Amino acid sequence: MTQESQRPKKFSYAAGSLLSVADLSVEDVSAILSVASQLERRPTAERARLLAGRRIALLFYESSTRTRTSFELAAKSLGATTTLVSDKSSSIEKGESLKDTGLTLRALGAECIILRHPSSGAPFVLARETGVPVLNAGDGMHEHPSQALLDVRTMLMRLPGRDASTATAKSLDGVTVVITGDILHSRVARSNALLLPRLGAKVLLCGPEPLLPEVALHLGAGVEIVRDFDAALRRAQVVMMLRIQKERLAGLELDLANYIERYQLNGERLAARAPDALVMHPGPMIRGLEISGDVADGPNSAIELQVSNGLSVRSALLLRALYTGGFESVTV
Repeated sequence: MTQESQRPKKFSYAAGSLLSVADLSVEDVSAILSVASQLERRPTAERARLLAGRRIALLFYESSTRTRTSFELAAKSLGATTTLVSDKSSSIEKGESLKDTGLTLRALGAECIILRHPSSGAPFVLARETGVPVLNAGDGMHEHPSQALLDVRTMLMRLPGRDASTATAKSLDGVTVVITGDILHSRVARSNALLLPRLGAKVLLCGPEPLLPEVALHLGAGVEIVRDFDAALRRAQVVMMLRIQKERLAGLELDLANYIERYQLNGERLAARAPDALVMHPGPMIRGLEISGDVADGPNSAIELQVSNGLSVRSALLLRALYTGGFESVTV
């Protein structure tokens, strides 16, 4: 079978790329979760041979702690060689274009590029121009697909009666996920709102209108807007809080004191409205603003588990990217 024939018909970029959750079928999501679970069971030495000798470039135009570190550690744990290129220590600072930077990395032997970029759609440009598999590590206000996948795995691990090693259209049946905060600027919210309903979940988006315009309803079926956070919490099995992105608030009329009063998830509010709800946050979180410290550190919190799942899910995505049509060969 030729490489060309292995490419999904609906997707014209290099096989193994992940630019949007919309490119994933439920079967694709299931395969990624399955490999993530299998990798965790494999001995370290065996895991380190899976990508031995392969070259992976991390191209980051924005700061990152969790995403960059987990992708890098995942690649190294699989035996790959990695190189980090940031906008502050490369020719990007001198004005080199994304296309030319990508072509340079390809010429140096990069077989996969992990990209974070402030412009929505940048991963599509890089994938088109280089022809190598590209993993979207967050692009502008568009998407953060690997975060949505690790969020799904976290929910399936913590919610009773679920299986985190597979996914079907009913995996999250009966689960209502409340996503609260700066929906307008959040690529995490967009990816989750696109993916979770396809696995059976109901998604409630919650926040004041400057951070949650009505157009968000167009994200798809299974998505609803609720302005009253307390009312949304009463329906929630999962509460996902989002950081207030102060750097993006220019021009918006938002009273932070009023926001904290109406939308902060604190211990009193959680105990009164959703005492059994799973609490999630993609980070970085601002304690005392969108979430209180007692909730972030409390028994309902799955925030550290989200970070841990970043390693296993991103390991699976790297295997998917570099094994192309042979992704199934890593299953056991």
